[in-house]
Amino acid sequence: MARAGALRLLAGVRDGLSLADQAGALKALPPADQARAGRLAADVLRHQARADAVIRAYVSRKPSPPVADVLRLAVVEMLDGGGAPHGVVDAAVSLTRSLGKKGQAASGMVNAVLRKVAGHKGWADLPPQPMPHWLREPVAAAYGEDAARAIEAAHGAGAPLDLTPKPGVSVEGADVLPTGSLRIHGPAQVSALPGFATGDWWVQDAAAALPVRLLDPRPDERIADLCAAPGGKTLQLASAGAQVTAVDISPARLRRVAENLRRCKLSAELVAADALDWRPTAPLDAILLDAPCSATGTIRRHPDLPFLRDGSGIPALIDVQARLIDHALSLLPPGGRMVYAVCSLLPDEGEAQVAAALARHPGLVVETPDLPGTEPSWITPEGGLRTRPDCWPGRGGMDGFFMARLHKAGRGG
Repeated sequence: MARAGALRLLAGVRDGLSLADQAGALKALPPADQARAGRLAADVLRHQARADAVIRAYVSRKPSPPVADVLRLAVVEMLDGGGAPHGVVDAAVSLTRSLGKKGQAASGMVNAVLRKVAGHKGWADLPPQPMPHWLREPVAAAYGEDAARAIEAAHGAGAPLDLTPKPGVSVEGADVLPTGSLRIHGPAQVSALPGFATGDWWVQDAAAALPVRLLDPRPDERIADLCAAPGGKTLQLASAGAQVTAVDISPARLRRVAENLRRCKLSAELVAADALDWRPTAPLDAILLDAPCSATGTIRRHPDLPFLRDGSGIPALIDVQARLIDHALSLLPPGGRMVYAVCSLLPDEGEAQVAAALARHPGLVVETPDLPGTEPSWITPEGGLRTRPDCWPGRGGMDGFFMARLHKAGRGG
């Protein structure tokens, strides 16, 4: 059942749907099979180019997309996941036959190809899934070819489960990362982990937890979290004792923020509004702007992203980001501070945005980060902080983020 579910998800990606948007496609499956189907589909997307390279060695004619997905799934299960060949091949043949007349006609080919694939050598030597050209070119230009290859390898490795704990909380079996996040390696059912029901922590990549730490919220400060959903940063701000107003354009996404606040026994004011139109009812001390972006820093967690986007929307995002920066700064009193953050690998959405903001706003300065657990090499010439998937390679990496803490001239400077 899980394999059939994975194939439905892969077909959805081919039709332009993200994995996250396809929960309804698996609703007939038991929860354990839903989770396995999601993992299998993600694994295929992470290794599709490698799987296709193997398949090409054994087929004389390109298979149809549904049959190709069956072959990829079986190849990845056997060669990357260590699945028992007999069971994987039998399941793949059955799945092919279920595709109708064309599938029944292709089932013999699938059986023959996969029996040969089972003995294939050299999987680990194949290059990882490449970034699409529209992303790889600027990434290699910004960080170098070696870094681009290391980022692709990190994408292929996937992502462990990171948690942000409340102060003083630990989770049995979790590693404590240098920045204070907790990391769990291997499969884990989030709701079954100790501390979930009592709201001791929330799921949040280690890099995603850094913008709030850079902002350094203090008790009773009035802080706006703009573009707040899915809410991890709102929870961090509330846990620090700040008076938080979380603004997001999506009421549905804010309902998820509300659920997590209740579970974690934290409070924040939730406002469904376009951040470009919102204005506070009382003066703010600080703003966290986690701006809409290409999300290219999250591919190791969302391997479907390169199959769904072509980079054409990035200029519009860059324009929105600049407008959000200008609007957010207009909401701050003199002496206020703001952290601008994006989960993007592209300097045009990060470093270049801050450089342009400094040029537009005389008196605006970047406060160089000094965060425990971060490394000096992460600090950019602009004074921001840049994380990449190839950071911490021995610990399991982290998402790609850019963040900068901006100080508005006035009180204290």
